[in-house]
Amino acid sequence: MLKQLILLLLFCFGVSLYSQEIGFTTPDYKAIEKEIKDKNSKFFYPKLMERLTKNDTLLTQEEFRHLYLGYVFQPQYNAFWRSPDEKKLNEFYSKEKIEPADYDEIIKLSNHSLSDFPFDLRQLNYLSYIYHLKGDEEASKIASFRFHNIMNVILSSGDGKKCETGFHVLMVEHEYVLLNLFELESKSQSLVDNCDYLSFEKGAYNVEGIYFNIEKMLENERKALR
Repeated sequence: MLKQLILLLLFCFGVSLYSQEIGFTTPDYKAIEKEIKDKNSKFFYPKLMERLTKNDTLLTQEEFRHLYLGYVFQPQYNAFWRSPDEKKLNEFYSKEKIEPADYDEIIKLSNHSLSDFPFDLRQLNYLSYIYHLKGDEEASKIASFRFHNIMNVILSSGDGKKCETGFHVLMVEHEYVLLNLFELESKSQSLVDNCDYLSFEKGAYNVEGIYFNIEKMLENERKALR
């Protein structure tokens, strides 16, 4: 019930790209790394991150692309990150109904999670909904703005039809956020080269499955094991 309400809310904010055929550009990580490290570039990472954390709604899609995909070059990137408040937040997720008395605590926990990992899509999704329930539409739209722009980066990074054109994600959870957004349910998950392949029940959808490029996740895992 709660998931359906969250999805309905996000669609109501009018981001039309989800209903269109989206073109994609395979990420050029070398070019992205060069740009985000250049202090004279408009994509210099510290400046972009400062704007993101200040909820700058003038960030462009290309700037979001450098923020999201460029995060893999940041020392704090952890492909297996978990929210420090996951246990507490899950207690609220499991509720059939969120009480007004819960709003401020959820907002505090979600924002704390985002301060640790600014691309926590699950919390951005949830935060937008809770702000809406609280009646703070401006804050709700800001959280939704970030959520949708990050999702658009993922959707514009590939088409998911084969590993070579898989959607690029920072972590496995983002794969399931995308599936949930489109109300798709996977049957199984398998590793195919540098991709996660999520297969569907035969005949359930127009495609048999979706590929997600996890090359940078695998690199991050190898570094962690050294």
